[in-house]
Amino acid sequence: MTKDDRDILEVLQAELDFIEKGGYGRSVRTPWLPTTLFQDAPSCVCFPYHNHDDECALMQFVPPERRSEGLPCHFIPLNRGGETAADVEARGDQSELEEKVKNWLRATIKRIEEERVEHAAV
Repeated sequence: MTKDDRDILEVLQAELDFIEKGGYGRSVRTPWLPTTLFQDAPSCVCFPYHNHDDECALMQFVPPERRSEGLPCHFIPLNRGGETAADVEARGDQSELEEKVKNWLRATIKRIEEERVEHAAV
């Protein structure tokens, strides 16, 4: 796989947009298939091949000890308590999962934007 050269801010904004527009929800126009957060999103560098490795744009948010997992992006800490997508998925609540990921995406986007403004001012 080639390195994802997209700006991480663009990747995160595309994922947020995808979720907010119901990207993981069921469509009446297509047969229902189970979807996997991040992995089945067009914003994922690995879509539609589902090969996650060190080239994945989200890997920078995955704790080093979890990077060898099958879906490492599911182990990104989503909140201060360290809860991950894998934790929420285990409870089987898709709407809770999407809400927590949207909150993480918004906070991460805001943090990156603020860091860039600070860096530009230096």
